[in-house]
Amino acid sequence: MADMMRGRFAPTPSGEMHLGNAWAAFLAWLQVRRAGGSLVLRIEDLDLGRTRPEFYRGIMEDLLWLGLDWDEGPLSGEPGVKGNFGPYRQSRRDELYAAVLTELQAQGLVYPCFCSRADIRAASQAPHGVEGVWRYPGTCRRLSEAEVRARIGRGEKFSSRFFWQLRPELTYTDLVYGLRRLDFAAGDFILRRSDGIYAYPLAVVADDIAMHITHIVRGADLLEATFQQVALYEALDRPLPRFVHVPMVYTPDGKRLAKSQGSVSLKSLRARGVRPEAILGLFAFWAGWLPRPEPAAARDLVGLFKLSTLLKAGVICNPEDL
Repeated sequence: MADMMRGRFAPTPSGEMHLGNAWAAFLAWLQVRRAGGSLVLRIEDLDLGRTRPEFYRGIMEDLLWLGLDWDEGPLSGEPGVKGNFGPYRQSRRDELYAAVLTELQAQGLVYPCFCSRADIRAASQAPHGVEGVWRYPGTCRRLSEAEVRARIGRGEKFSSRFFWQLRPELTYTDLVYGLRRLDFAAGDFILRRSDGIYAYPLAVVADDIAMHITHIVRGADLLEATFQQVALYEALDRPLPRFVHVPMVYTPDGKRLAKSQGSVSLKSLRARGVRPEAILGLFAFWAGWLPRPEPAAARDLVGLFKLSTLLKAGVICNPEDL
């Protein structure tokens, strides 16, 4: 397994899959198939209040309709799974996340935070951090042990934050966007929310380590957030996977595709009679492998796969192309 590429597609079932989701899945699938590796389907349903069963089933139906299969993960239309690293739903992996959190706590890298979002926004020195989110100013990092015990004793709710000990420079190399340097004032980030739900950075790193993932393909909107995961890999003394952040997909008016735009969901396209080969051919055109959009099956595109032709600025989704 050490020499085998292991990729993953890890969607959140909070809405219908749209062309942007499918674009990332397509590239993850092709990379693994070109290398003769293994692809994991993992469902990122940490917050069950935001997910719905029909979206969970719809993800698998959409992938198989496109011809994008997986080697490990849930079985479409069946209760079981295939693979040795399950469960393949994050909502069922709390035991693993608790163990990783304990490992970080043993290093003194976790502290309780009693701040609300309103508290952070109100802090006088709270600039924006990753993706416009308010950067945590470190308020609770400075609390004494006695004050922490007292507040917990009073029943105050708290989240668990990572004590981010920044080096002069933090970097990683992306296979599309090249060398990335930490270029924002990073704040300590949440590992477990005050309601007990584990946060995305901890869960995704714990899962990728446990599942031996070697290559991560996902949207370029996560380029900056990846620094949080790099910090966790270093704290856990685990090797970094190779990151592949793929260009974002935009509407003709410059807006990012979103699940709220039902017109670009795979379900709606299928209902209109659009064939999966038309969608995959469009993706191959976006990737710079075909001179124009033309129908193609997934298996016929494996030999064309390369990352060097991807447009870093993103691609435009024109409804007329389908």
